[in-house]
Amino acid sequence: MPKREYQRENRDITSFLAAVQLLTSIPLRIKRELTAKQLGQATAWFPLVGLGIGGILAGLNWVINLILPPSVTNVLLIIALVIITGAMHLDGLSDTCDGIAGHKTVEERWKVMHDSRVGAFGVVGIVLILLAQYVALSNMPAGKMTPVLLFMPVVSRWAMVYAIFAYPYARPTGLGKAYKEATGWVQLTVATVIMLGIAGGLYPLFNVGGFLLFGGVLIITTALAFYFKYKFAGLTGDTYGAINEIAQVMALIFVIIIFKAAPSLL
Repeated sequence: MPKREYQRENRDITSFLAAVQLLTSIPLRIKRELTAKQLGQATAWFPLVGLGIGGILAGLNWVINLILPPSVTNVLLIIALVIITGAMHLDGLSDTCDGIAGHKTVEERWKVMHDSRVGAFGVVGIVLILLAQYVALSNMPAGKMTPVLLFMPVVSRWAMVYAIFAYPYARPTGLGKAYKEATGWVQLTVATVIMLGIAGGLYPLFNVGGFLLFGGVLIITTALAFYFKYKFAGLTGDTYGAINEIAQVMALIFVIIIFKAAPSLL
């Protein structure tokens, strides 16, 4: 293998491992310290990491359903998702909810989001999102749980990449800024191709429905990003986490809506 191709492949593997390290609680040790650019380039692989998360959830769903009723299985799947992700995105949702609350200046909202304490709005946000996940999973159409569990974390991780690329970063510093500065058209294109490829690969389980789900999540993500930009003068790492959590739930809800309207699409 030519040296240049080897170096490029090595960079891709390192970026993928960085994405796994960022988005999950899986204990990985990357031998060398990554630059801000290398960290940012990891966003290209976010949907692929989402597929890995979805694969774990789908496997757990199959095994747990052999011995427990669906309602208990759904609770355990939500717990597993929290454990796999280290509750990182839920923490971002909580901080975002606290920052949105009340009449504050942008700087005051940033300060609230930096506070390690969880406020009332943050608690409410977490409770509501987990409740929505449980209810949506409990009302999932029969036979659709496996593709849904695979697709849900893929499209929600893509939503973060889109938000990072398309909208300005609010703060002058922060880990999220490194991702913003290094996420360009290449990263967005790779992430989008992976996400759409996975949606199409689920055929015939998703067929046109998978692309309708993508469109719905795109609309929700765009609306959220505009709202967060208005509230915080840009996006932050916390709002990226909030976008992931909301996009994840909305993907579940869109499956139910599409199935009710046109079952043949799913």
